[in-house]
Amino acid sequence: MTKIGIILGSTRPGRNGEAVAHWVHENAARRTDAEFELVDLLDFKLPLLDEAYPPSMGRYAQPHTQSWADKIASFDGFVIVTPEYNRSVPGALKNAIDFLYAEWTNKAVGFVSYGATGGTRAVEHLRLIAGELQMADVRSQVALSLFNDFENFSTFKPIDAQRDALTATLDQVIAWTDALAPLRTN
Repeated sequence: MTKIGIILGSTRPGRNGEAVAHWVHENAARRTDAEFELVDLLDFKLPLLDEAYPPSMGRYAQPHTQSWADKIASFDGFVIVTPEYNRSVPGALKNAIDFLYAEWTNKAVGFVSYGATGGTRAVEHLRLIAGELQMADVRSQVALSLFNDFENFSTFKPIDAQRDALTATLDQVIAWTDALAPLRTN
């Protein structure tokens, strides 16, 4: 069965992303067309990129890199939950992505973002990164506003329409993941 990783892309103390990622996982787990696993970057304790060789060479020397590579390789596709920091991607998420290459390739990715403007600028940067990694980013996304989907900017209470956006995103991620399967087996 198709296996999708839901990556929690913030490591900040008090992060809003934890509630968002759990909401994504709870909704995704009701589906029967794929398996879903929540992956928290905090669990991997990745330092700033500390590998001597470029990730495209696949020559990982550090145990934390190998652990991260094994986890990412175990998935067929991804949903990345990301905040927007200073109009871009959180450093911890960018660093985690940059550790690997082949483990991302030929896999679909969708985005659930949050911020003052829904995290859309972070997603635009992630789409560029995904292209370089030969990932297929899906069009649909969930853009959560700190003004409309959070109470007092911290308690997650998504408006009803966000569930439809999540369903559309998951539908596309699964469809593209399945379509890319022949490329991953070659």
